[in-house]
Amino acid sequence: MSKRYNNVMEELVETLVTVQMLGPDFQVFCKCEKCRTDIIALSLNSLPNHYVTTEEGRQNVFERLNTKENLKWINKRIVSAIYLVGKYPNHEDQEK
Repeated sequence: MSKRYNNVMEELVETLVTVQMLGPDFQVFCKCEKCRTDIIALSLNSLPNHYVTTEEGRQNVFERLNTKENLKWINKRIVSAIYLVGKYPNHEDQEK
């Protein structure tokens, strides 16, 4: 069964985290899937949900969220999550 709703903020955060993890500033931190999902979850916990039920609604919300000011605000929360997960990784064998 497919979902009938979608959190646009989740889509946006997943994309931004992936881009940041590929960047040169991320070399200090673990890039494993566990850390990636912890960063996404922690970021989403500090951001508002934006659920939609249609593709038109998704496009409208995405356009509203995808502004320079909003992306800066969202990225601040992602960076905070990256540093917190980097300082306290939630696994024993940290892969760098």
